[in-house]
Amino acid sequence: MANNTLFSWESFYKAPIVGIIRGLPMETVRPITQAYQSAGLYTLEITMNTPDAAKMISVLREEFPNMNIGAGTVCTTDDLTIALGAGAQFVVTPVLVEEIVKHSVAQQVPIFPGAYSPTEIYQAWIWGASAVKIFPATQLGVQFVKDILAPLNEIKLLPTGGVSRENIRAFFAAGAIGVGMGSSLLDKQLIKESNFVGLEKHFVEMKSEIQDLISI
Repeated sequence: MANNTLFSWESFYKAPIVGIIRGLPMETVRPITQAYQSAGLYTLEITMNTPDAAKMISVLREEFPNMNIGAGTVCTTDDLTIALGAGAQFVVTPVLVEEIVKHSVAQQVPIFPGAYSPTEIYQAWIWGASAVKIFPATQLGVQFVKDILAPLNEIKLLPTGGVSRENIRAFFAAGAIGVGMGSSLLDKQLIKESNFVGLEKHFVEMKSEIQDLISI
């Protein structure tokens, strides 16, 4: 599948949370995605270490055309080729790999590369990152975001790893333009129980934590 539908920044900024799906089967991911969209969230990442990740991306792109469906845990150029071939509308990495960033930029596909230090963050940005994924955010904290943005205020930061309902508001208040969320967003117990109505409610509640801080 060609990447013929562009990432919607408008949809992203309506609810700037990137939901991270890892290791779940298609029959579970489909109702999760429906609940996510119904809750007014639009951006989902399928990690490339999920079984059948490429097929999952392709299917979700077709069945949920109003969503931003991307690939996460992209660590090699082979991962990137497979992800883009499946139709991934954006790319997320856990580490900073020059070739992945520059190729994504050349293809005009938004790229959120993982970075940890000020030097890595700056390097990712000057290579053309759409936003820099601060990872793992739980190790660095909200103050780190404030400290980075003081001298590097033009860089867009996307904290990921350890973002929760308890601290999501603080990350946005510190200047983050979005966050990536896995287990704290995709409640394992609700998913285990196939309680997708409850999961949608959970998504709505998470979004409500930051609603007044969203600029759009």
